[in-house]
Amino acid sequence: MTANLILFRILVIFFFFAAPLFPQLIQDNKYGLKVVETVEQYQQLVKKDPNHELVDITGMIPDMVLDIKYASAQNFTGMQLYPYSRAYLRLPAAKALLKVQQELKKKGLGLKIWDAYRPYSVTCAMWEFVKDDRYAADPKKGSRHNRGCAVDLTIVDLKTGEEIEMPTPYDDFTEKAHHAYKNLPPKVLENRTLLLQLMTDNGFASITSEWWHYDFKGWQSYHLMDINFTELENK
Repeated sequence: MTANLILFRILVIFFFFAAPLFPQLIQDNKYGLKVVETVEQYQQLVKKDPNHELVDITGMIPDMVLDIKYASAQNFTGMQLYPYSRAYLRLPAAKALLKVQQELKKKGLGLKIWDAYRPYSVTCAMWEFVKDDRYAADPKKGSRHNRGCAVDLTIVDLKTGEEIEMPTPYDDFTEKAHHAYKNLPPKVLENRTLLLQLMTDNGFASITSEWWHYDFKGWQSYHLMDINFTELENK
């Protein structure tokens, strides 16, 4: 047996046993985006930085109401896009949202969550229905939701469970949903401002076209993700 053949066999054995020790590379997709697609890739990121953990906020934020619109067909696509209701956020975003809830509870109010982490493949599906980046994320860029750093929400009265009055229902794709829209009753403007103030005070930023959507500051530090809820639960 030649020296080269011996060396080749040693290398094959080494890489066979050592492969699990090497991190999985996050490949570019067809748009040149790096999207985390496996639990193994996700776990490697969390091991490197625990802030990358996606946490189920229903177990973290007391008295929060969950009404995930994409877990049923009652949404703008007319399709069920999630297998069931779940709301995940990156750990720092979840902690910040907990502070918002604590402030609201002092007023007898609380949060209702319509959407949080959204797998990248769902963003691609939504784009087929609304190809307008004011209201849906272009798959060529991805969404803050795909990074676990965006949340769609409103405020409810904790005693009645009813939503307080806001400018529009969820996913209203008109100018009435824009933050700059002022032709509204004073109480509605007050309610919208309350949500805006509490969210921005706790590290979130609004977008111009949707009063319900907030991005956690520093979202750029987190990868786009395309891991479904079942995989996250069983990680």
